[in-house]
Amino acid sequence: MPESLSQENLRQMASRWLPAGQAARGFRIHKDTTDFFRVEYGDVVVLDDKPYLVRHNAKEGRFGLDDEVKFWVKRAIDLSDGSVKIIKLVFYEKFMAHIGGIEFECFRSPRKEARILDLVAGHKNFMHGYSVKDVKGNIVRILDFVKGRPLSNHVSDMDWDHQTYFYNQLPGILDHFAECIEAIRFLHEHDEKHGDIRRDHILIDRESGYYRWIDFDFNYRHRENIYGYDLFGLGNVLVFLVGMGDVLVPDLKKQAHPALGTLREGDVNIVFNNRIVNLKKIYPYIPDSLNRVLMHFSKGANWFYENTAQLLDDLREFKSGL
Repeated sequence: MPESLSQENLRQMASRWLPAGQAARGFRIHKDTTDFFRVEYGDVVVLDDKPYLVRHNAKEGRFGLDDEVKFWVKRAIDLSDGSVKIIKLVFYEKFMAHIGGIEFECFRSPRKEARILDLVAGHKNFMHGYSVKDVKGNIVRILDFVKGRPLSNHVSDMDWDHQTYFYNQLPGILDHFAECIEAIRFLHEHDEKHGDIRRDHILIDRESGYYRWIDFDFNYRHRENIYGYDLFGLGNVLVFLVGMGDVLVPDLKKQAHPALGTLREGDVNIVFNNRIVNLKKIYPYIPDSLNRVLMHFSKGANWFYENTAQLLDDLREFKSGL
């Protein structure tokens, strides 16, 4: 162990973040992160001879899972400079997803995320960081902490009626989102995929105002269109943005909404059948040019977007008509 990582030096470096009594007890030091459950609050992880003080585990932030702890993702302090980092330890999982009868095998790939971090270094629309191997060869990703909130929260917390939101807020949001689509296009042009496109995986950087993609460790396999899963995710985010949130069939029923009688099977999301995609039936002032874009992600779609260029072209057509 280098002298710089002695218990005494670690106590000095970490003293500003820990109660005196805790620091006096000494630190559990981890160089092998294979068992991420053992890496706990107040421990020190040493990666490439650099110490990180572990603070908290990250939590899942979607679909009512706000309290589900992600034990392999740690918020930490880089003791060499005091900066806040997100440390993603190696965790493998696999599942099958189905979209419109198309099957995708999805799995976590630390190597893929490490590769993309190198690719997008300096790109304003992505989180930044780097990867390092621990003593057992685990690919650990060390990420700069993005100060900001998810796009989903930003939209959901707006205190506007939909029509006011649509005309006054959505145009600017869509401009930023178009940059996010361009960023995904950048990945695809380099034969990479995001793999887990969701509205809470876009953070609005509080310092710069940029919309930034996070969490791209998921990968997926599909023979026909390797970018199809990403495109479906972009469509889901777009429908959420235009609707100022999810427009759900159960909510419409509770409201006895007059549009209920006009809704058809093809008007809902191709996977989430309780979400309305044909939003023009709910909000008649939505232009046909925009609603046509949304309908590419509906159960009634005749064909799906094959690449981000097609989606961007249709969004530009809608913007040009405003």
